[in-house]
Amino acid sequence: MIKLDQIEVTFGDFVALKNINIHVKEGEFFTFLGPSGCGKTTTLRTITGFIKPSSGKVSVRGVDITDTPIEKRNIGMVFQSYALFPTMSVYENIAFGLKVQKMRKEDIRQKVYAMAEKVDLNEAQLQKKVSQLSGGQQQRVAIARALVTSPEIICLDEPLSNLDAKLRVQLRNELKDLQKRFGITTVYVTHDQEEALTLSDRIAVFNKGVIEQIGHPDEIYNHSATEFVCNFIGDINRFEPEFLEKIGADRFAGIKINQHCYIRLERLHVNDLVEGDSLKTDAVVQSYEYYGLYIKYSLKVQNHILKVIEKNSGKPLYQIGDKVTLSFNPNDIMQYGGDKV
Repeated sequence: MIKLDQIEVTFGDFVALKNINIHVKEGEFFTFLGPSGCGKTTTLRTITGFIKPSSGKVSVRGVDITDTPIEKRNIGMVFQSYALFPTMSVYENIAFGLKVQKMRKEDIRQKVYAMAEKVDLNEAQLQKKVSQLSGGQQQRVAIARALVTSPEIICLDEPLSNLDAKLRVQLRNELKDLQKRFGITTVYVTHDQEEALTLSDRIAVFNKGVIEQIGHPDEIYNHSATEFVCNFIGDINRFEPEFLEKIGADRFAGIKINQHCYIRLERLHVNDLVEGDSLKTDAVVQSYEYYGLYIKYSLKVQNHILKVIEKNSGKPLYQIGDKVTLSFNPNDIMQYGGDKV
């Protein structure tokens, strides 16, 4: 539905985006993920028309919109700050775009009330000033305002970053539910890996103005295409060559111990049998963090510290100083040839 072809954006001598190629499918929840300054918001603003690319083409349903004015793109936008009008009521904020379209007063009223119901805003809240609402309610107003004009696409720029952790998780679930209910094509920007993994149909991982990988969440996490993606997504252990050599990893085909080798925390096992070929070594518990659903252990293995996540099965915790056996499947090692992180 949305295609970015060979997009480049420059600001003077600075190249903000280079060779960006993305195809967002209709009805898809597509996320731009990366650290601050990586180009994800610049790409979003290129889609919405706030930024014109130095070269390349933006198209929607096969129609070139690169030079189309913002107001004619039929794209809803939710900003990080929500950009609501604080002196207006909630009703007036949601109705704003419809008034700009010069819609009849009664039609505006019907659309606003119908949209408010869909995002769980009641009639009393519609009459309040935006400043009287909680952060979560303001976010719903911003989404309602973006959706009420029936855009083909909605773009959201870090819409949950200003909320506390508990509310962020709650609204994350509501946001995904709303997107499924409306079936609207959604482009979402975030630096939060967990947010991206739980919300997205597909993810583009940005780094320094280029895309490192595009894929489904499980591909991005379990089959990271580059060393940057591997390190940026979730927590990870890096194996040093001498450690791999001592435990005999080089006897397995495909394991090149002089490459940069990594493994996810949950792929390591403490005192558990691993099916098939496995690598094992003695370890000592250095510390642990109890999270309820799982426990994160730090284990000393030779001269290295490795982190392990164990599901909380209710069995007694390993204590500091306990000697344990660490094992893992060599196929779970991700290897890279030393590309820049």
